[in-house]
Amino acid sequence: MFDALTEKLQQTFKRMRNKGRLTEADVKEALREVRLALLEADVNFKVVREFLGRVEARAVGQDVLESLTPDQAVIRIVRDELIQLMGSHVERVHMASNPPTVIYMVGLQGAGKTTASAKLARMLRHQGRQPLLVAADIYRPAAIDQLKVLADKIQVPVVTEPSKTPVELAELGKAASRRMAKDVIIIDTAGRLHVDDDLMGELEAMNARIPANEMLLVVDAMTGQDAVRVAEAFKERLPLTGVVMTKLDGDARGGAALSIREVTQLPIKLVGSGEKLEDLEPFNPDRMASRILGMGDILTLIEKAEASMDREDTQALAEKITKADFTLDDFRAMIDQVKKLGPLSKVMEMMPGMGGKMAKMKDKVDDRSVVRVEAILNSMTKKERQRPEIIDGSRRLRIARGSGTTVQEVNRLLKQFDEIKKMMKQMKGKKGRMRMPRMPFPPLG
Repeated sequence: MFDALTEKLQQTFKRMRNKGRLTEADVKEALREVRLALLEADVNFKVVREFLGRVEARAVGQDVLESLTPDQAVIRIVRDELIQLMGSHVERVHMASNPPTVIYMVGLQGAGKTTASAKLARMLRHQGRQPLLVAADIYRPAAIDQLKVLADKIQVPVVTEPSKTPVELAELGKAASRRMAKDVIIIDTAGRLHVDDDLMGELEAMNARIPANEMLLVVDAMTGQDAVRVAEAFKERLPLTGVVMTKLDGDARGGAALSIREVTQLPIKLVGSGEKLEDLEPFNPDRMASRILGMGDILTLIEKAEASMDREDTQALAEKITKADFTLDDFRAMIDQVKKLGPLSKVMEMMPGMGGKMAKMKDKVDDRSVVRVEAILNSMTKKERQRPEIIDGSRRLRIARGSGTTVQEVNRLLKQFDEIKKMMKQMKGKKGRMRMPRMPFPPLG
C-alpha cells in the first residue's frame, strides 16, 4: 500500500545524502517534498501540517546540521515521528479479567467485518483462547452463511438464529459461551452503506444489554480519508476501543493508516494484509514506520517464518545447504517453504531496501512465475532432480513440453541452479561477502 509514498521519501532522502552537509534551507526544502508525498498519499492535511511541524522543530537543530551524517539524522527523526503518529507502541486486544471477553466488530457494510471476525477468532484460537462467533448481521444476504463457512475452516462454533434480533443474538452468544466454556465472544454486527441513526441505535442497544470489553471499528484502508470520517462518526455515538484496518495490501495510497490515530485518538489494533484467514496481525507502529521508509520489516518476516514453516524440514534444508549438498529436490522444498510466508511480493516488501522498489517490480515479481518454476521441477524425474547434469537436450525438450514452458526457460532455471550451488560452495569454503545469484522468480517467459 505504501509503495508510492516509500519511493518518494527515498528519493527525497537520497537528494539530501548527495548534498553532504545540510543547511537549514536544505532541510526545509526536503520537508516540502515530504509534505507533497504525504498529501499525495491521502494523509489528512491537518495531520501533515502538525507532523512536519514536529519534524522541522527537531531537524533544524544544531545537532542535526552539524552531524557528519545529517541525512541519517533527519531520517531517524522522520521515523520517530511516524511511530509517534501511528501510536508509538503495539496496542493488543484487551482480554477481560473475568471471562468471557465480549468483542463487537462494527463498521459500514463492505469494510470486511465478517472476514475480520473470523480472522480474529483464528488468531485468538492460536493464542490458546476459546473463541465463539455470533452472527448478528441479519440484514445482509448470505452474511450468516459466509461466517459459518469461515468458522468451519478454523473450527470455531457460530451462534445464530435468523428469527432473533441482534440484541437477542448477543444475549444468546453470552449464554452459549458459558454453556460451551468459551472465553471470548466475537459478535459480527450488521453494517450500512452509510452512517445512520438506525445502525447506531441498534449497536447502542446491543452494548447496553451485553457490554463490550472491546468495540473494534473495522475500516477499509482503501477508502482513504473516508475511513477517518467514518471513525469520527462512530466514535461520537459508540465507546470504541480501537480500529481494525482491512485491505492494507491493496493499491490505495495509505493515508488512512497515517491519519486515523492522530485524528480520532483511537489505536489501530489489528491490520488485515491479505485475503487468507491467517492474514491478520497486530499493528506495530515501529515496524510500519520502517517499512514506509524502505527499511524493511525483518522481525515480522521472522515471526511469519516461525509460525508457518516446518521447523524440522527447515533445519534439514539448512544442513544440506551448509554441506553444499543441494539438489533440485531441495530447491523445490525451499520454494514450498517460502510460499508458506505468503505472496512473494509481500515477502520482498519486508526486505530492507525493497519497499520503494516494489511499485516498479510488481510486474516482475509475480507468484505465477514461481508456479512455472515448480512446473518445470515437477516435470523432471526423481533421478533428474538428484543429478541435473544428466539432463541433455532431449530431456530438456521433454521437461519443457511436460511443464508447458520452453526449453529456454528450462535452460535458464538449470543455469541459475548451478549459480546457487557455486555460491553455496563458496560460502562453505570462504568467509566474507558473496555476491548472491539472481533467483529464478521473475517471469521466465
